[in-house]
Amino acid sequence: MAPFVEVCRYKPVPFSLTSSSSSSLCSSCPCRSTPRNSLTLPRLPVKYSNLRLLCSKPSFRSFNRRVITAVARVESEQLGDDDGNSNEEGERDEEVQSVEEDSSLDQQKVKSRSQFKKRVVFGLGIGLSVGGVVLAGGWVFTLALAAAVLLSAREYFELVRSKGIARGMTPPPRYLSRVCSVICALMPILTLYFGHIDIAVTSSAFVVAMALLLQRGNPRFSQLSSTMFGLFYCGYLPCFWVKLRCGLTAPVLGRSWPVLLGGPGHWTVGLVAILVSFCGIIASDTFAFLGGKAFGKTPLISISPKKTWEGAVAGLVGCITVTVLLSKSLSWPQPLVSTIAFGVLNFLGSVFGDLTESMIKRDAGVKDSGSLIPGHGGILDRVDSYVFTGALAYSFVRLHGV
Repeated sequence: MAPFVEVCRYKPVPFSLTSSSSSSLCSSCPCRSTPRNSLTLPRLPVKYSNLRLLCSKPSFRSFNRRVITAVARVESEQLGDDDGNSNEEGERDEEVQSVEEDSSLDQQKVKSRSQFKKRVVFGLGIGLSVGGVVLAGGWVFTLALAAAVLLSAREYFELVRSKGIARGMTPPPRYLSRVCSVICALMPILTLYFGHIDIAVTSSAFVVAMALLLQRGNPRFSQLSSTMFGLFYCGYLPCFWVKLRCGLTAPVLGRSWPVLLGGPGHWTVGLVAILVSFCGIIASDTFAFLGGKAFGKTPLISISPKKTWEGAVAGLVGCITVTVLLSKSLSWPQPLVSTIAFGVLNFLGSVFGDLTESMIKRDAGVKDSGSLIPGHGGILDRVDSYVFTGALAYSFVRLHGV
């Protein structure tokens, strides 16, 4: 309304007036002291240059209506300019937002590439190291496995003590968790020394149960159950790899091994079974990942939303394929049906071991069990697929007549 006030405060009159009427009208006009035949308006600002005053009839009512119409026209043009400016500002904001989104996407791509490079580099390093340890066998293999078990057990008991799991249960005391981690690490060594696991398992269970019952305060069943499962999951099951590698010393028949590779005495059934199992697990994880990325649509299970049925089928096919190819090269197992069955067992052990660890991490409310290995997480994240597979592979070899 400012333009209207500025124009109307001069009280304009018609241009053509008679002398008699002008004398009576201009006597009341504050803008001049003497009557005249016409009224000259002052010069308006530039923003009102579009204002045009035309009077066809000497009437105040029509003149005021035209002034109001002109002022409204000026204001509408100003509002149009404001709308144009606001549209330009909106477009600029959208451009800035799109640039920010593109930069964030580029940062995510760079981060994912760096993570992938770390996974590949450390994965190859771990694979070569594990291959050398498996070929060495004996105390080298056992001590390396004991070190991995110690780190995995520590990560497991830290998960049990996390806030996500501790809300619904009472975790075991910290000192007992450390003692159980050491006991789990000693189990593979005792298995190699005594040749079986019975003494180690029964002695460990008795010591842990007595420590829980004699602690201060009120012992809880949740403490006993989580501790016993830790001994079974992190200590007992990995011992089957020791029994498979160091206990089954029968040579593989049907192939002449060169002396540079150790000769026939080095390539035992246990060594070949471990190599086939490890390669089958790696193939299962790799094909499941690639198949899920390419074709994954149907979720496999709720505790691991990223796993799909399409990825699981791809992992099964990859595991069986690698197992068949290695059985032809290493001459074990010989029948094709036994080879396929061994591949299926390795796949099932890999999948259920992975899902078990995913369930523990989901209850704990964490993504990884640790951060020891860059790009991979913790030790337990890398060995979860091997926990149940050792017992299944050992049972298969024993049932196979070795």
